[in-house]
Amino acid sequence: MPERLQKYLSRAGVASRRKSEELIAAGRVSVNGVTVTEMGTTVEPGDAVFLDGRPVEPEPVEYHLLNKPAGVVSAVTDERARTVTQLVPSRARLFPVGRLDRDTTGLLLITNDGALAHRLMHPRFEVDKVYVAETEGLVAEAELSRLRKGIRLEDGFTSPAEARLLGGKRTGSLVEIIIHEGRKRQVRRMMEAIGHPVRRLHRKKYAMLTDEGLAPGESRPLTKKEVQALRKLTRMEQR
Repeated sequence: MPERLQKYLSRAGVASRRKSEELIAAGRVSVNGVTVTEMGTTVEPGDAVFLDGRPVEPEPVEYHLLNKPAGVVSAVTDERARTVTQLVPSRARLFPVGRLDRDTTGLLLITNDGALAHRLMHPRFEVDKVYVAETEGLVAEAELSRLRKGIRLEDGFTSPAEARLLGGKRTGSLVEIIIHEGRKRQVRRMMEAIGHPVRRLHRKKYAMLTDEGLAPGESRPLTKKEVQALRKLTRMEQR
């Protein structure tokens, strides 16, 4: 299937798409022996792509599901802490789709498919992210109703969430929350806004993927069927 040259270069890890466009415009890229400067150029499997006279080949795409433990950061590199990509047994240049803060546990998709990652993180595709929050105090139905209507945070109103009480008493509650957005520390800030700070937070489901059978710190490759389901969810054409 044809692919835009700048996307091909980005997928090969040469540079970002924008930087790849600059490389093309500068005449540093050739396809099948011909120097290319047009942005609309496409390449197909089997085409010979060179940058500054050196061959360029994209890495095969990989998709891994990680059950992130606490204390690990959602980053590719970090000199001060262990990162999620270090927990995935792969030599490919992978990155996390979205983030979970250091103390939050649960599901995180790790991949090198930038196009699918972008769509999964975009709110318009409404990808479900299901969390279980252990909070301080007993969460009342009226407070859950506020979550369902949207909470005003310092960066604006949240979209309506699904929320239900799994159990609770005066000293603490378990609340299930389903959101489609991906703001920084969003669930924690939502619960603080209704007066119930989070003690522990776990993401147990991402889209149709669950944490069943995946211990903290463990990862597994996605099946072909799961990848197809994610592509269908984000209305991507099959490669």
